[in-house]
Amino acid sequence: MLSIPIDIGLPRSPHIVTSLPGPRAKAIVERDRAVTSPSYTRDYPLVVARGEGCMVEDVDGNVFLDMTAGIAVTATGHAHPEVVQAIQEQAAMLLHMSGTDFYYEPMVELAEKLAIRAPFPNGARVFFSNSGTESNEGAIKLARYYTGRSLIVAFLGAFHGRTYGAMSLTASKTVQRANFGPLLPGVTHIPYGTHASLDYLEKQLFPTMLPPKEVAAIVVEAIQGEGGYIVPEDGFLQRLREICDRFGILMIVDEVQSGMGRTGRLFAIEHWGVMPDIITTAKGIASGLPLGAILARPEIMTWQPGSHATTFGGNPVACAAAIATLKLLESGLMANATQMGELLQAGLHRLSQQFPQISPPRGKGLMVAVDLLDSEGKFDSMLRNRILQEAFLRGLLLLGCGKAAIRFCPPLVIDSDQIQTALQILFEVLAEIQC
Repeated sequence: MLSIPIDIGLPRSPHIVTSLPGPRAKAIVERDRAVTSPSYTRDYPLVVARGEGCMVEDVDGNVFLDMTAGIAVTATGHAHPEVVQAIQEQAAMLLHMSGTDFYYEPMVELAEKLAIRAPFPNGARVFFSNSGTESNEGAIKLARYYTGRSLIVAFLGAFHGRTYGAMSLTASKTVQRANFGPLLPGVTHIPYGTHASLDYLEKQLFPTMLPPKEVAAIVVEAIQGEGGYIVPEDGFLQRLREICDRFGILMIVDEVQSGMGRTGRLFAIEHWGVMPDIITTAKGIASGLPLGAILARPEIMTWQPGSHATTFGGNPVACAAAIATLKLLESGLMANATQMGELLQAGLHRLSQQFPQISPPRGKGLMVAVDLLDSEGKFDSMLRNRILQEAFLRGLLLLGCGKAAIRFCPPLVIDSDQIQTALQILFEVLAEIQC
């Protein structure tokens, strides 16, 4: 088993010392309610003070095992010393100088490292953004610019962000789209991940209402994230690539949640040996700092100066964090994601055999999910939400996704003892609910 050497000052397992939320947390939650946007979604009243590795401590001294990684962001764990050192050293030299207008080496170095790792035959060109949604916005623009076409195909259950264009591709929850229309025109959604959906595209939509020669891009998640950590059917992504090739359509793969080592490969699409035309990424790329990227085959990223730009994207401090993150991913963390993911799925499979409320697990690496089911085998979102709350009270941080799924996306530094701790807490919650 791979050992990840990190000096943890916090306990390596949950340690709850107050009722939850504690008194300081309660006070901060009340302050927050008075001044922040009500659009924020908070599953439970966790008020974090600090984090190390896979553990976080709240303002009252309660310690939690984090199986969320800030929504798959802190890939190298909270406050990894090598990432922190890179941030501190860069911050002492240069905080900002806008890569849109000037040059600095961290931006160039990170682009070089991503370009040689991209699953393209001739490297890549890279545009840096601040987030996943910005990366997807830019990818839409790039696809339309390059092809001269306007139509986009996306998938039901997809989440690509909440800004205007990205929201138009998103089809995960109605609350994410309600009252914001009209949205970006020319976007068509089809079911995700099945050959039947591609049959529908080819045999129904293309001949009747969606001229393929006017489609600029098909935007797809290698593994659907917010939609439920759904792994596509065998051959789905290969067939999608063939359809794109046949009609001159660009294949844009959204790796915002599935990329940067989470599945045991730098990009999840590598599991299927499929070459995209454009990859969008963010979240884990800088292990906690805001950074996103668009990676495109060099012959596609040909837009002229001024056609797309950003003030803060590719900030030198975020780039320094990303360079350190890439080094850690390749020195052991991606291998650890594979090993710990297998251990996690094996444990979840055992739980599914013991408790009919939980489905067998699905996923790759440390991108894993299970569904919660009622007595008739139907999705049970209320049960899922109750389990999230009960796990929190026991010191385990989890997030939902899909219709009634719990996602497991811990920092990639997680070890076998922490996997077993998470499984034990989940067992205790399920056993109590079943009684």
